[in-house]
Amino acid sequence: MKQIWAPWRIKYIQTGEVEGCFLCEKSGQDSDVKNYILHRGKKNFVILNSYPYNPGHLMVAPYRHVATLEGLTKEELLEHFEIVSLSLKVLRGAFNPAGFNIGINVGKVAGAGLEGHIHTHVVPRWQGDTNFMPVLSDVRVLPEALAETYDKLKSKF
Repeated sequence: MKQIWAPWRIKYIQTGEVEGCFLCEKSGQDSDVKNYILHRGKKNFVILNSYPYNPGHLMVAPYRHVATLEGLTKEELLEHFEIVSLSLKVLRGAFNPAGFNIGINVGKVAGAGLEGHIHTHVVPRWQGDTNFMPVLSDVRVLPEALAETYDKLKSKF
């Protein structure tokens, strides 16, 4: 039997309900490298997902703590999706994915882990990137560390 070690996952597994909003917290700090913030626009920013589905899984979020798309101003909304589009270009150049999942989960019943702060997930996909591990053992194997992904993407934004 082969063993796959993913020691960074224990932090996520052991994390209970978190107080506050990590998007507000991280975007308000002057620690972009530590917080994996790849790009800052005037109204929105790009951050790597700390618990990604695939390498390059990032999120675009407004700085303002808003729960829904209709709560965004026109300027926030326009820039938000301009940055989603930029993110696709950057990820294509860095990883050459075969496709993308782009999604927004609004509300807990829709899968939102953070209900109060709207954000868009951008997940690069490759043919065969889903293997038997999630099906048989509820484990996802990621072939790249977040710091390496950050270094590949940061200069491209």
